[in-house]
Amino acid sequence: MQFSIGVEYALHCMLYMVDNPTGNSIGIKDLATYQGVSETYLSKVYTKLRKAGIVKSIPGVKGGYELARLPESITFWDIVEAVEGGAPLFQCAEIRQNEILLDKENLPDTHTKCPCLIHVVMIEAEEQMRQYLKNKTLAWLYEQVKNKLPQEHLEATAEWFNNLRMKK
Repeated sequence: MQFSIGVEYALHCMLYMVDNPTGNSIGIKDLATYQGVSETYLSKVYTKLRKAGIVKSIPGVKGGYELARLPESITFWDIVEAVEGGAPLFQCAEIRQNEILLDKENLPDTHTKCPCLIHVVMIEAEEQMRQYLKNKTLAWLYEQVKNKLPQEHLEATAEWFNNLRMKK
């Protein structure tokens, strides 16, 4: 199992949107430039985030994206699900029914009616991961990052994005 790089792009770029005042959108080109990521790919990621109601697009020359919800209400799982889709990570193919010694016409209940234990364990593991990611929000991430980065870097980042707003 591996999440696409789009999840990482989304989380990193959305960090810069937390402090962004309402009504001041940030363009994909600016986010991509600042983060050093592909503008084309980031645009596709943000389209998914918009469809999920996590960000909203602001049309026009001064347009771009801003958060559609408060950072406290945007979970890591919301972002993962928006970027990756909602399909389960584990797809049970019921291969236990293919055992060579089984009578395919009269499969025993242990192979048809009771849940596959492997499937049960994998679904439980996925649910635990989902719950963990639902407990981590964009606001939490922002606070963690803010407390770890040097103040000079935070100020330089804010200034970089503020300069963009002034040019619009």
